Amino acid sequence: MPSLEIDRQASYRVVTKRRKLDVVTDTKRPAHVGSKIFSPFRTLGLVSSTPVPFTSVPLGKTTFQITTSVGQSLQTYDLRRGLNLVFLTRPQTPGAITATFAWKDRVLAAWGPSGANNGVGVWVFKRGKKVAEFEIPKELGEPIRNIMILGSWVVGCCKNRIEIWKTATYEHYTTLFPTGYGTAGTESLTGAICNLPTFLNKIFVGKWDGSVDIWNVSTGKLVYTILPKSSAKGSVTALQSTPALSLLAIAYSDGSIVIQDARTDTEILSLRTKSASNNAITSISFRTDGLGAGEDGRRAGVMAAASISGSDITIWDLNEGGRIMGVLRGAHLPSSESLGVSGGVNKIEFLPGQPVLVSTGLDNSLKSWVFDETPFSPIPRILHSRSGHAAPVTRLDFLPSNSEGVDIEGKWVMSAGKDRSLWGWSLRKDGQSSELSQGNTRHKAKKKGLLAAGKGSRESLEDLKAPEITCMACSLNRDGGMNSAASGHIWINASTSQSRDATASGATGWESVVTGHKGDKYARTWSWGRKKAGRWAFETGDGTEVKSVAISPCGTFAMVGSSGGSIVMFNLQSGIRRQSFPAKLNPAQAKKLMFETPNDGQATKKFGLGQGKHTKAVTGIVVDGLNRTVISTGLDGKLKFWDFASGILLHEINWYPMTTITGIRYYRPSDLIALSCDDLCIRVVDTETKKLVRELWGSIGQITDFCFSNDGRWIIAASIDSIIRVWDLPTGHLIDVVQLGSACTAMAFSPTGEFLATAHVDNIGINIWNNKTLFLHVPTRQLSEDEIVEITAPTASGEGGQGLLDAAFEDEEGKDAIPDGAIVTIDQLSDQMMTLSTVPQGRWQTLLHLEAIRQRNKPKEAPKAPEKAPFFLSTLGKSSQPAAQPKSEDPSSALLADHSRILKMNRQANESDFTILLRTNASTSDYTPFISHFKTLSPSATDVEIRSLNSAPPYTELVSFITALTFRLRQRRDYELVQAWMAVFLKIHGDVVGEDEADDVVEALREWRGEQKREADRLRNLVGYCGGVVGFLRSARG
Repeated sequence: MPSLEIDRQASYRVVTKRRKLDVVTDTKRPAHVGSKIFSPFRTLGLVSSTPVPFTSVPLGKTTFQITTSVGQSLQTYDLRRGLNLVFLTRPQTPGAITATFAWKDRVLAAWGPSGANNGVGVWVFKRGKKVAEFEIPKELGEPIRNIMILGSWVVGCCKNRIEIWKTATYEHYTTLFPTGYGTAGTESLTGAICNLPTFLNKIFVGKWDGSVDIWNVSTGKLVYTILPKSSAKGSVTALQSTPALSLLAIAYSDGSIVIQDARTDTEILSLRTKSASNNAITSISFRTDGLGAGEDGRRAGVMAAASISGSDITIWDLNEGGRIMGVLRGAHLPSSESLGVSGGVNKIEFLPGQPVLVSTGLDNSLKSWVFDETPFSPIPRILHSRSGHAAPVTRLDFLPSNSEGVDIEGKWVMSAGKDRSLWGWSLRKDGQSSELSQGNTRHKAKKKGLLAAGKGSRESLEDLKAPEITCMACSLNRDGGMNSAASGHIWINASTSQSRDATASGATGWESVVTGHKGDKYARTWSWGRKKAGRWAFETGDGTEVKSVAISPCGTFAMVGSSGGSIVMFNLQSGIRRQSFPAKLNPAQAKKLMFETPNDGQATKKFGLGQGKHTKAVTGIVVDGLNRTVISTGLDGKLKFWDFASGILLHEINWYPMTTITGIRYYRPSDLIALSCDDLCIRVVDTETKKLVRELWGSIGQITDFCFSNDGRWIIAASIDSIIRVWDLPTGHLIDVVQLGSACTAMAFSPTGEFLATAHVDNIGINIWNNKTLFLHVPTRQLSEDEIVEITAPTASGEGGQGLLDAAFEDEEGKDAIPDGAIVTIDQLSDQMMTLSTVPQGRWQTLLHLEAIRQRNKPKEAPKAPEKAPFFLSTLGKSSQPAAQPKSEDPSSALLADHSRILKMNRQANESDFTILLRTNASTSDYTPFISHFKTLSPSATDVEIRSLNSAPPYTELVSFITALTFRLRQRRDYELVQAWMAVFLKIHGDVVGEDEADDVVEALREWRGEQKREADRLRNLVGYCGGVVGFLRSARG
């Protein structure tokens, strides 16, 4: 095994290169800031990812706009458009948003201390843009938990104080301190506040001791305190005004809800759910369209209640003492430590005058529910839904295209998370993103009684979904879209199913995605076109857990690798098992093998039928582009090459016990595979030669994910130390190193090269990065670990990120400064090498064909006089100069004019830098400055300068010019440029060689020809020698 002999420390050594000739010191250029290759763009998949409740506002009489918080920015959705995203607020708030309130055409956002920022503030946004900022008291250091507008006042509730501002000017008015303020280590206010329409300038504030204070915000005085009947009720968790005048709904931490008459301080109703959990109600809303209650739904008095600790929404009929009309089970995902889901209902709200209920949950979802009137149903049904992953993302992959140049190429991202969901995200339109359905899980749960109260854990609803996805593969070549026949029952065990008719799927297409799941022995299929689960569940060959999956490039076959080392191939169209690797030796094959071996007289094959199985888990499978070879890797440290048709092992590379292989990535155009190993190295193998071509070291922590760039030039890898590294494959250099705030768990590179997608351990969103090399040059200079730079991740609003156009026009100055301040340039690696010039090829080729270009661009006919202007423009455009006289046809006059032009050119040449440098360098015999100046001239200027050489005896300038070209040829530099200059010179001044007094010119040309011949012979000998060596090595030798 060649790689075992490689000294690992050698990969860290710096290759000694020839020392540069010219060194320019520039210590003023700063080191690059941020990534040289990637710039942040935006974050996908965030809908309602924080505990901050949403806020809504009617937009005229046609629709409602709902605004949610996603950290430091807000997202506004339009209900009429199906909860489509319409606004993203910019700029981001300095701290995390703690409270929001929509008012008319504006949204107020309170933000508080977070991270290094200890400030507090309130910003005003209009149509996604910041338009104003509140005046904040200097002593305010508490986050604002709730904010609301009361007429001409803005009220903000903190932990121990209430801030009042003026609505018109946003000026701070006063601060209210409740009873008990100032006690060390205590909080007096819960953050629950509301107002009643008939109580002018009055606010109701909930407290931790269970009382409700009534404050007059205009006078700043405490008016009254509503006390609970018993101290056992606990703190106030929610306050909400009712449609009935002077009635207030108060929720306590013991799970009870009290309808209180605030005017007389009397209890009207006391309600409590019958569930055993007794979760504290944190959100209350009343239906205001006058319907929904009673047996037929024709009465008013409907109240909805929900808890942030539960996933259900309870619907109450407040008539005749109050009763529960129904419970909307599993409206949002419940909390689950095993899945990493922070579930619970965050807020519910009936839209004014509408039978529509809007809810958000900690599962990163926003939903609208509608109550049907005919037939009447007390429990609403889902109307619209916008959601994302409820737990961190574990796998990412850009959707491949079924053909080159299609519109979807590089515009869709598939992601799998710990919440057992598989999503497809659109980079073009946010509303097209959707979750791939796993069947009607709510219907199944209801049928099994899992949604009923007291029927075990709420996590049983999630147990109806497939386990967490650990690996996935996709190919759209056979995906039939919405017309595919991948319908009916989902995830049927292909080995036991009797239904094998593939006629319909053969005409319309079949499943295109295969996934492996944690702790499960079945690999499941999905239909991307129908956005739903597929028909088949493929079982591993040995009944152990699925560890890796792959799909052939044609989209017909799926490979499944197990933790026991088996590899099985299935047909995606029919679900039939087609092959295993290694192939099993049946009696017929054994008999055939027995008769073939002695007849051929050959030695026993290295790998026979049934040999070569992995002894440990299969960590990766890929199929080559022609369906000829299957490549697999395992924890046994072996890289195996199998014959696709027969299942026979063709070749094996064994790296055990030096390392084990944890992952594989395949770049099909160049037949290269990259392998991540547990010794923190990424090895690159050529599948044609079966040789190791690169070892990429540098990772300090375990490699979590890696991928090829779209052109196969880079390998991007993320490690558990929160660092992303980029290696350049042709040079093997580490060309970019960036450190993020959290570890990257998954990544994918766009097939078009535009984007890099990353997922992180503490984030449920997907970060999208721009590839700056599409419009900027990135040097491949080797970087060290000391040059790691920190970079901020993209945001949901795109704030601080760069679009393609923005990054294209950014300043490149100082982007690639060398740390030691030395910037070097290379003109020639060695004086023994013939070096071409750096002048663009088009410049010297144009010089050779300049006359043809001029002749081609010559006008075909003389310019015509303009038509006579109209009479009313007779006084306009008249020239005061006399009309041009016709040209003289006298030949003598033409000759005189030509002679004057030549004299004029000679006078100009004597004064030009070209002539001065040529004369000066001839005296010193060093023509380097002259050649450097000559290379900067344009083709037309070069032609003029050569023509302007003095061709009169004693031909000094001609001899100096030839000597300069011979000098450059002797230096073995600018070879093709020197040839072009000499060709133009001989074309223009070739007639001088035949004159009697031009002996010096002839001698200079002979010297140039001799140098040209010697160099040509030297190069011919070198090329011949190299050709002979290559031929000897390629010839068959015994």
